[in-house]
Amino acid sequence: MANAKTKKQKTAKKDATRRSHGEARALSPQTGAALFDDARSRLEEVFEALDVHPDARSRLMQPALSLQVSVPVRMDDGRLQTFPAWRVQYDVSLGPAKGGVRFHPDVNQHEVTTLSFWMAVKCAVVGLPFGGGKGGVQVDAKALSSLERERLARGYVRAIADVMGPDRDIPAPDMNTDAEVMGWMIDEYEHILRARAPAAITGKPLSLGGSQGRVEATGHGALAVLDLWVEQEKRKPEETTVAVQGFGNAAYHFAREAAARGYQVVAVSDSSGGLYKKEGLDIDAAKKAKQKHGELAKCRQGKRIEGDELLALEVDVLALAAMENQITEANVGAVNAGILLEIANGPVTSDADAALEKRGIDVLPDVLANTGGVIVSYFEWLQNRAGQAWSAEEVDRRLNETLEREARRVLSRARDEKITYRQAAYRQGIERISEAIMARGNCQDCR
Repeated sequence: MANAKTKKQKTAKKDATRRSHGEARALSPQTGAALFDDARSRLEEVFEALDVHPDARSRLMQPALSLQVSVPVRMDDGRLQTFPAWRVQYDVSLGPAKGGVRFHPDVNQHEVTTLSFWMAVKCAVVGLPFGGGKGGVQVDAKALSSLERERLARGYVRAIADVMGPDRDIPAPDMNTDAEVMGWMIDEYEHILRARAPAAITGKPLSLGGSQGRVEATGHGALAVLDLWVEQEKRKPEETTVAVQGFGNAAYHFAREAAARGYQVVAVSDSSGGLYKKEGLDIDAAKKAKQKHGELAKCRQGKRIEGDELLALEVDVLALAAMENQITEANVGAVNAGILLEIANGPVTSDADAALEKRGIDVLPDVLANTGGVIVSYFEWLQNRAGQAWSAEEVDRRLNETLEREARRVLSRARDEKITYRQAAYRQGIERISEAIMARGNCQDCR
């Protein structure tokens, strides 16, 4: 027994050492493929409802470009570490590909492909002249030093430089990447190009052409969509309780703005656990506690709860702002919220979606609710191309105008056609993409 225990401890120590040096864990290919298949399964109903031409259907079932590369990085201790990475352009019928780059140990090609598919749909839903793109590097970014992260970011750009650019594919921040990383990336790209090209990457520092309002855009946009739903349902924010799964950038800004607007944000969570307070949490105090202790669960202003408990809370709105596949067939029965707001990408599986519909629980889908980030990225792209810098007020005004126009169309379509909000959003997006595909010709029986 002692030998077995010693062996287990040595294995755990070895794994921890491996992670500390940035070595990535491989996610099961079957798991990633299932994610992509689940995402594409939502298209069948849309194709039938819109009578989409077979040519467009065929184009939309596979990515236009999928690039796998390896990124060699010289680590601080002198070793050379190589990280697998991807860049996928799903569909570019409406414009250049647009989408973030994530650094995460579980990233794989299927996940990046799925995320690029969702980006294609969401850009079309809100009427942006972009296609869908996404990138990822399989790495434990938290185990890297700042210099190692910079070398990785620059190496990634060198690996994909041939397929990116302001008119082809425009990266942006995503999980474990931020404005600092985008600054390294745009600097590397401009060195390769031997020219200034600020519109090639968005989410940059303000000093390098970044846009006001980009950091808080995803959370702000999600709140704008929720506000429209509350208005439609003739509710009041102060009479609406909200639980937020997640406490990253988008979740924090959503929770903080929602509380300031009068919503009762009663629960938030991160990977360490969650906090619950019936009267509503002080979001800024929770943020400071997380920064101080590294874990939200160590904040003492509310009752500590587990992540699964948060998903089962009786609240008016459950905002899902963590990762994909959080509500599945296995736990959907525990959901007690009046409506789900998808701030993360793909947090509800298709099976769980069907179960929620049967129970009369609505979902404000990710392809509408989390578009604030890409909308402001579009504004940054416009500013860079025109050599302008808009004020925070101008960005906020344009963001609210875009979301109000497009979200109202989705909500009205759902009501008029007696379908779910997700079905309405997908129909709006796929309709626009398929029209662009067919307008480009090359079919035998165009209708």
